Amino acid sequence: MSKAPNRSLDDLRAVAVLLGRPPAGSFSVCLRRPDGMPAVIKNGPLLFDGTPMPTRFWLVDPILRDAVSRLEAAGGVRHAAGRVSEDAVADAHARYAAERDSALPPGHTGPAPSGGVGGTRRGVKCLHAHLAWYLCGGDDPVGRWTADQLGVSLSDFVLEDGSVEPPTRPVAAIDCGTNSTRLIVVDADGTVLRREMRITRLGAGVDATRRLSPAAIDRTLAVLRDYRTAMDDLGVVRRRVVATSAARDAANAEEFMAGAAEITGVRPDILSGEEEGRLSFAGATARLPPESAGTRPVLVADIGGGSTELAVGYAPDSGDMQVPEVRTRSLDIGCVRVSERLLPDDPPRPEQLARARNEVREQFVSARSDLPTLAPDSLFVGLAGTVSAVASLEGAIAVYDRERIHHAVLARTDVERWLRILSAEATRARLEHPGMVKGREDVIVGGVLILAVVMECFERDRCLVSEDDILDGLAAELASGRSHN
Repeated sequence: MSKAPNRSLDDLRAVAVLLGRPPAGSFSVCLRRPDGMPAVIKNGPLLFDGTPMPTRFWLVDPILRDAVSRLEAAGGVRHAAGRVSEDAVADAHARYAAERDSALPPGHTGPAPSGGVGGTRRGVKCLHAHLAWYLCGGDDPVGRWTADQLGVSLSDFVLEDGSVEPPTRPVAAIDCGTNSTRLIVVDADGTVLRREMRITRLGAGVDATRRLSPAAIDRTLAVLRDYRTAMDDLGVVRRRVVATSAARDAANAEEFMAGAAEITGVRPDILSGEEEGRLSFAGATARLPPESAGTRPVLVADIGGGSTELAVGYAPDSGDMQVPEVRTRSLDIGCVRVSERLLPDDPPRPEQLARARNEVREQFVSARSDLPTLAPDSLFVGLAGTVSAVASLEGAIAVYDRERIHHAVLARTDVERWLRILSAEATRARLEHPGMVKGREDVIVGGVLILAVVMECFERDRCLVSEDDILDGLAAELASGRSHN
């Protein structure tokens, strides 16, 4: 979704036509059609005559209004109430009311708006109001459900600067990956309150079957229940859940998505490989050591369980979490996929390793030709569990220590050495190394092979390890009000 400057007189005229009457109170346009016509307006909490205005976000686009009306006529309110938990709806009402009431004049003692979305405190009443708030960045699970039912894409609209107020309480992001499920909770000032990772192997067998197994879905949903408890305990007001390669590939992804939405209160977004790469780049480069990036393009590789995202761009100023302009490539090469498809024996035979290396190399050589040229001294940043695991192994870090791993430097010779060591061992023996994370021992060889080939193909002798990644990029967008989930 792109950004656009605010307008005033033209908006007043356009909204009067869309409403069929002059506006009775102050408003601003928070969402537009690409042609500039208002789609959603944000009302002041009081009309010009002092009458309370409970509806903060108002859907004025006639096409969307008619579509929502048809959905409601077909039982949409009842269906939405059945798909979103009562607690999640109540939480949304409370957030909506708090945002609206914070706009009342200081010291106001007269009549004030009441209720939440659509003027009600409980249940689902008006899908128009829920959709309007969701499209303008509200953490509204009913609005998200409505958008899904209508096939409404946020990319079809233009979001106005300043239309979403940054939250003043914690936000959370969850990444449901092929190999692990991770949570981050960030306070309003950017302090990380909780960061957690559990290996759930959602993508087990997906490369061969193109389906998520019932056991994998159950494992991941169990972790999401724990994460929901953690988010509730920390008072999270806005959250986003994303799924990546395994969900992109699985024909039955909806089975997982429905369960995840019920548990977390928001429907997961299945990220495209391009968006995954951009968010990973944003998270990895926002807080680089000042001397690291310089003025050269930076290469970021996010080595996941089912895919690897490559992104090349310029690092932003320190601390800037805006998603930068980058070129990305997403490849169906990940530690789980490579291990299941190309390294079936334990330990893998030399010919299997050679074949796997050749196949992976072919894809990275092709990807390199599609990406901007790197300078010889351009920084290479590696993300995700494989890269962290190699850093832990190299430092013999038996108990996870973020401070020791984050921004550690791996030499290409170190990566190749660990590939030789681990590929010669059976899975159980790998757990004897200080730093090996239990649950990763059976896919670590595939992951290290990918890292080694990236460094080979892009001629990088050093890899800067980053524990800041896609989760940090997601959380920063939520905290700033730029995210729509």
